[in-house]
Amino acid sequence: MITQVQIVEWLQVFSSVIEHHKQELTELDAAIGDADHGINMDRGFKRVSSILPSIEGKDIGSILKTVSMTLISSVGGASGPLYGTWFLRGSDITMGKNQLTTRDILAFLKAGLDGVVERGKAQLGDKTMVDVIHPAVLAFEKAVTEDKDTISALRMAVDAAEQGLRHTIPMIAKKGRASYLGERSMGHQDPGGTSAYLMLRSLLEVVEGARKWK
Repeated sequence: MITQVQIVEWLQVFSSVIEHHKQELTELDAAIGDADHGINMDRGFKRVSSILPSIEGKDIGSILKTVSMTLISSVGGASGPLYGTWFLRGSDITMGKNQLTTRDILAFLKAGLDGVVERGKAQLGDKTMVDVIHPAVLAFEKAVTEDKDTISALRMAVDAAEQGLRHTIPMIAKKGRASYLGERSMGHQDPGGTSAYLMLRSLLEVVEGARKWK
């Protein structure tokens, strides 16, 4: 189970994590993209963090919808539309809810993934955030079928996301600016996949109540 309070805390933690990893994300993007992923994500989530006090009393769906609109309006490049779509689809699933069961979380993750795929037109193996989120969703779904609790399911999802992220390194990019490099995009970790991993890992951190990881 995840509560509305934990959702707000997740967004706050993720904002801090993005700030902490801003330079890393920018350097990853400099190798195969526009060198602005960390800058754009930090700008967007600083804005999200600033509006959280005004929406923290609302239901989860309303919070996520506001986050979506904020990111779309404040994050440049592909990140704004993709993350905005992720949270918008999640808001549709969670509207009116103040807590989420493990199955609700699965529905949220699936809806977010579907939205990102539709918006970005990316598939597995294209060297994008889909290569991180897709295995995470499959792992979470497997955990649900095995009647795992929320923390166990998230741990499985994050482990799968981390493995998916490592798998982006040898891939040839087929979407976005990185695709222009062809084989030269090999050997570099995908920046969007990295921020997606950080997002899922931040959620696990909040649900576990841990504060050691950055």
